[in-house]
Amino acid sequence: MHEDRPRAPSSPAPAAQEGGKPEADTAPDARTAPVPEVTKGQHALTIEDIARLSGVSTKTVSRVLNHSSVVSDAMRARVEGVIARTGFVPNAQARALALRRNFLVALVHDGRDRGIAEEVEDGLLDAMADSDYALLVHRVPGFSPAPQFAPRRTDAHAAPNPDTVLAPLTRFIARHRPAGLLALPPLSEHPGLAEACTQAGVSCLRIGATRDGMGLAGPDRAAMAQAVSWLVAAGHRRIALVSGPETGFGAQAREMGYLDAMADHGLDRGPSLIEPGDYSRASGLAAGRLLLELSPRPSAILACNDAMAAGVLQAAHERALAVPGELSVIGFDDTPLAELTAPPLSSVHLDWRAIAAEAFARIVDPDRKHPSKQDRPLDAYAGYRLVERGSNAPLAPPAPRYRQTTRAPAPPPGPAIKTPPQHEAD
Repeated sequence: MHEDRPRAPSSPAPAAQEGGKPEADTAPDARTAPVPEVTKGQHALTIEDIARLSGVSTKTVSRVLNHSSVVSDAMRARVEGVIARTGFVPNAQARALALRRNFLVALVHDGRDRGIAEEVEDGLLDAMADSDYALLVHRVPGFSPAPQFAPRRTDAHAAPNPDTVLAPLTRFIARHRPAGLLALPPLSEHPGLAEACTQAGVSCLRIGATRDGMGLAGPDRAAMAQAVSWLVAAGHRRIALVSGPETGFGAQAREMGYLDAMADHGLDRGPSLIEPGDYSRASGLAAGRLLLELSPRPSAILACNDAMAAGVLQAAHERALAVPGELSVIGFDDTPLAELTAPPLSSVHLDWRAIAAEAFARIVDPDRKHPSKQDRPLDAYAGYRLVERGSNAPLAPPAPRYRQTTRAPAPPPGPAIKTPPQHEAD
């Protein structure tokens, strides 16, 4: 199931020049040269016309149109001057045929975290504004990095079965041949996704999966570490975590952020304070039950997504624990579910629009995929914040303990004093 989205804007950029250096001026200056007058009745200007009038190659004009960083400022000004004076508007279909390149960007996800998917779609559409690119959205349900949940104390996670989605995903790529494909987690963690894109000659970017040079790491680690610090600032010291699938890149980053912050604050981060989940509410409920059996009990529990945090809330309700009075709970991703729980769930919000904009820029501009830029921390251009609702609060001070003091025994009661009867006067 897929659907075309309206053409959207952003900052594209095509292939880099050999050597990676800006192109030098090799033709006469066309910024002031006379440009033949072209009327609407004559013919539609083409990229070849702009190249001829500018005295450059069609490849250079294409790079200018795509805002490539390998074109010198002088040459860019020359081409843009010709474009401005002629009123040239590039034709996306003609450019696609001439460059043998499709101007479609595909977004694939599994349909579960629709709030995140919609925010990424909006970010991509904003980034595509004024470009020739269009967005194609495709849903591929059925993949999970850890489809069967089992608490760490009993059985190990079941191995993923990615074959259920690889075939339809490969057919989708072969059918549409997009210029680039952007995958959201957990689909981005599919082991066959990168190979399928490589064989089809499609640029691939996997959000949250940073291996094989086709990934874009989010600020998950830093955001989870900050969530721990927020709780510590509120007085909490015994903080537990419901982690995500052990095979998930994003889940690993969030767990590492938790461990980083617990160590930085000198707090206990023993394995008993971490219970695994599979991003489902049921796994959060199971993990929450185990964590709330600990003695001493955690005063706060973080979860690697909102669904598992909702399960923790249910476990607290089962034990008649007041949230946030006796237990603080914080989720992650700030999905619509966070507003539907009782109490409403506080959650870590990632700037998915900024992540989408950076992903689009890397998809259409190969120069931005250089490893030195790929390793750049995403929180440099995509922030995060805690959205506080009703599930977290400062740690309540312990109830005062009253010490029993020894008092002198009360004296025994004395003999009863009899009151003589009163006689009425005659």
